[in-house]
Amino acid sequence: MSPNNGNDVPRPHKPKPFAPLDFEDFAGGADPARVSEAAHLAAQALVHRGRGSDDPEITKRLVKLADQQGLEAIAEMWSESPARSLPGALWRLYAIRAAVQSHPDKLAAFFKAGTSSAEVSKVIAGVAEPPGADEVRVMADTILSGAFDGDFDVALDRSAAFCRIVALGQTHHADSTEPSNENHATKLTLSSHRLVKTAEDLEAAAAAWRRGELD
Repeated sequence: MSPNNGNDVPRPHKPKPFAPLDFEDFAGGADPARVSEAAHLAAQALVHRGRGSDDPEITKRLVKLADQQGLEAIAEMWSESPARSLPGALWRLYAIRAAVQSHPDKLAAFFKAGTSSAEVSKVIAGVAEPPGADEVRVMADTILSGAFDGDFDVALDRSAAFCRIVALGQTHHADSTEPSNENHATKLTLSSHRLVKTAEDLEAAAAAWRRGELD
């Protein structure tokens, strides 16, 4: 799949509601080798197109790619890729943005709950104060924009920091709700663990990018 060249008008698709717990739930194609090759080529083309242009409209279109094409289309390309690869990292950036766009109030509440225990990550993530729904939506767009018009590793580190804070917030909410709703608390705890793993993968991808080894 290649990025929009400005001449083609993408066919609109309704994005699927997406939450952090769903980050790893998509399946890829039947031929792993060909899917992997296509995923890497598409990711490289997308990143090079964005980083090679000074046109903010191109960056804006790339950020909204999942809105236009549907998150399922991106999942088909990248969700099966190793987490610590360029397509795997891009998939996580798009998935996190989609989760924020779908559930901004919920994620803002988790973020706010987690900030008291993660001041450093809060600074890295860069969410405006106070961290409400609009603020986390802007942050998600800004992070993904940075992957194309800023430092790619910084975008990955910022997204990782956001995941760590949300994970802490989910843990706090799980602790407070467990006596009355054990099932909900368990789901929040599992989601928290998965978000921490996502953060670790994004941080490793950022380190690999700085070494020139992320492909």
